[in-house]
This record gives sequence, C-alpha cells and structure tokens, in this order.
Amino acid sequence: MKKLFLFLCLSYFLVSCNSENDKKAELSKKNVEYYSHVWEVAINEGRTNILDTAYVEDAVLHTVPEVKGKANAKAYYENFVVGFSDRNFIVKEIFADGDKLVKYWEFKGKHTGSFFGIPATGKDIDVIGCTIAKMKDGKIAEEQDFMDNLEFMKQLGIIPR
Repeated sequence: MKKLFLFLCLSYFLVSCNSENDKKAELSKKNVEYYSHVWEVAINEGRTNILDTAYVEDAVLHTVPEVKGKANAKAYYENFVVGFSDRNFIVKEIFADGDKLVKYWEFKGKHTGSFFGIPATGKDIDVIGCTIAKMKDGKIAEEQDFMDNLEFMKQLGIIPR
C-alpha cells in the first residue's frame, strides 16, 4: 500500500511539473507571436493605433527620459514612423520565458521627417539593437532598448564620423 501511495504521489508530482512547464511554454509562444505582430504592424506598416491596445495602462519604457503610460509609449514610437520612410524593422531573433521576452532586431529607414525634434537629414540609417520586455496579461508592461546611439547619431549626420 505504501508503494502504491508513493507511486501515485510521484506520478502526480511529475504530471503537475510537466503541466506547469507546458503552460509556461505555451505562454512564451503566445507572447512571442503577439509581440512580433505588434511591431510588424506598428513600425513596418506604420499603423501605430495597434499600440493603443498593446500596452498595459501603466506601461514603462526605460529610456532617457523614462516614458510612462501607454499613450506616451505610443507617442514615443510614433516618432519612428513619422521620422523615417522606407522603414524596415526586422526581428532577427526573439525568445521568451513566460512573460519575459528578449528581441534582437535591426532597424533601417530614411530620415525624411522630424524625429524627436531632429529635422529630416535625408540620411539612410541601419542600426541593430536588443529589447528586453515584460508582458502582463498578454500586453506589454515594460521595455528597455539597447542600441549604439552614437553610431545612430553618426548615421544621421548629427555627430561627425
């Protein structure tokens, strides 16, 4: 009887562990698909209205200065759509662990509009970067981008090469 009880306990434990891992893997997959779709639509297609529903209300973009709130996050990314034509945002690699995502990306475009107050330079840019994001209930809660801002400014012609 003890052996049967131990066997049943062990079986339950193994099944519940796999079940939790399966749930986390499924959540990771959904988050990657959703997050990738959001940036395809917002940046490549220029339809930033998707950002109205993509972020949680109190979203945070860890930039300088820090951006708080979904309306401000949308306004932040609209600078890329307004500032650059021929935009091509390429997700080179993306992976998730539940609600945490990491995205390795490349952004190309022609600076033909105002970008955070910088008048159009007509220069082509091609930068790579990485974003760490956190999701909450299927929406974007936090993001932090890492890229070579010095190289970006050089490509824009704002800083001499």
